[in-house]
Amino acid sequence: MSKKIISAIPLAQQIIAISKSKNLKHIVISPGSRNAPLTISFSNDPFFKCYSIVDERCAAFFALGIAQQTNEAVALICTSGSALLNYYPAIAEAYYSDIPLVILSADRPKEHIDIGDGQTIRQEGVFKNHILHEANLFNNSGYSDNLLNTNFSKIIKAIDVAGNQKGPVHINIPFYEPLYNTIEIDKKDEHEYEFKNDVSPYNGNKETQSIWNKANRKLVLVGVLAPNQISDACLDRLLNDPSVLVLTETTSNLHHNKAIPSIDQLIAKLTDEEFKQLRPELLLTFGGLIVSKKIKAFLREYTPKIHWHVNSKKAYDTYGCLTLHIKTNPQFFLDSILEDNHEISASSYQSYWLAQYRQRLQGHNKYIKSIPYSDLSVFNQIFNQFPQEAHLQLSNSSTIRYTQLFKLPKGVDVFCNRGTSGIDGSTSTAVGASIINPKLPILITGDLSFFYDSNALWNNYIPKNFKIIIINNDGGGIFRILPGNKEATYFSTFLETTHQLKADKLAAMFNFNYNFTNGEDLSSKLTAFFNAKGKQILEIHTPRLVNDAVLLKYFSKIRE
Repeated sequence: MSKKIISAIPLAQQIIAISKSKNLKHIVISPGSRNAPLTISFSNDPFFKCYSIVDERCAAFFALGIAQQTNEAVALICTSGSALLNYYPAIAEAYYSDIPLVILSADRPKEHIDIGDGQTIRQEGVFKNHILHEANLFNNSGYSDNLLNTNFSKIIKAIDVAGNQKGPVHINIPFYEPLYNTIEIDKKDEHEYEFKNDVSPYNGNKETQSIWNKANRKLVLVGVLAPNQISDACLDRLLNDPSVLVLTETTSNLHHNKAIPSIDQLIAKLTDEEFKQLRPELLLTFGGLIVSKKIKAFLREYTPKIHWHVNSKKAYDTYGCLTLHIKTNPQFFLDSILEDNHEISASSYQSYWLAQYRQRLQGHNKYIKSIPYSDLSVFNQIFNQFPQEAHLQLSNSSTIRYTQLFKLPKGVDVFCNRGTSGIDGSTSTAVGASIINPKLPILITGDLSFFYDSNALWNNYIPKNFKIIIINNDGGGIFRILPGNKEATYFSTFLETTHQLKADKLAAMFNFNYNFTNGEDLSSKLTAFFNAKGKQILEIHTPRLVNDAVLLKYFSKIRE
């Protein structure tokens, strides 16, 4: 009979047994002593896939990337003290992006807090504003059956909330010393639990369908969505209705020849009369947060009378006009409202705006041919040569906004941390996600985002075909596009934060093949980059003082 080593502490044994019964398979561990009972037990059980990530901030985003792809809870384990606080940026991202994480934080016993003992902070409630549930476990040196039963309920509820409600939960676990004592057990002696999850289905609403059928201008706006959430057949039925206009974002992973994928191209520089023509009678939204500031400004000023949001968990009143939260998934709702007998309104809403969009595309192509070497021309070149099948992760700020201006192949899965829109964990998330997604992993990132998260490359789990494109414009290029006095003395130092760094030394330290270009032979270097074997970094330097002028002219020029 096979044997394995586990912690001698009953509380640790209980957590491992419940985690296994709940199929909490991926475990991301950062080093420490107080968490040794969990580290020993998880890492010695072949059921679990354990990862060792030293930097807790990177570890949390790494775990987020795994959960982003599996849509299943991933556990994080850290020691007591400030280690736990480094999880917070990823926890906030998971909270707003509906990504399930289970934080298992080791702690000192309660009587050791705030008495001057080492490596202690007030861990209870530390994430209270950005988690779905918190469980503070009990422990003592004897660990009675009564405590065992109390903690059982707490652990179960926390893991269930993370998996069912899709978000982060925190389980705080006090451990008494000794921490490293172990026992050897036979597999037949393991405790196993059985659980059932009951999920009630959504029932369609005939009144909702009637309101939908009567609306003559229906705007469907799709935010962040994982690939393959809406079937092609469903999209065909939806867009067969001429009163339906579908606007998608790059992060929606939706593709259809009657859907408009570049919102800002369509609505930038519209007149008041044109905005009134675009204003929908009924706005239907689903998916996560929206990147486009222009569509948010439009819908807040030209508000529709009816706004439905489809989401099984939550609905933000982003545009100040939410009238109905439909608690189901988008595929189920669309199938129910697009039954074979649903009515189709006579309308020119879709055809008119598709024609307008095609004109913008002509203006886009004409303008791109006329511009100097810049961020915009580089993104155009990248997506002209981009693989037809890939797993694309994008950093925030300029990167995601430039990408929104281009149509990507249907076989490209697109992800970006839009819950909090921070630059802090894009690379770590991409690495974690690449472990799960079988497609070619490509990260496109800005220079500040890359350098900020450079510890993301400090682990042993990066796939051998992992590719990174760094757009280096010597600082925070997004700030040159935003309003502000760019000639002020504080601007370059404290907003744009200019620098002269390159990634070559980091690439060498982390065993990446590295290439650099300032625009010369960009096409050939992109071809070589996409085809090369081994871990690759291509750093593309662009002119800091040219990029903003090129982009700011873009939206007026594409209308000419």
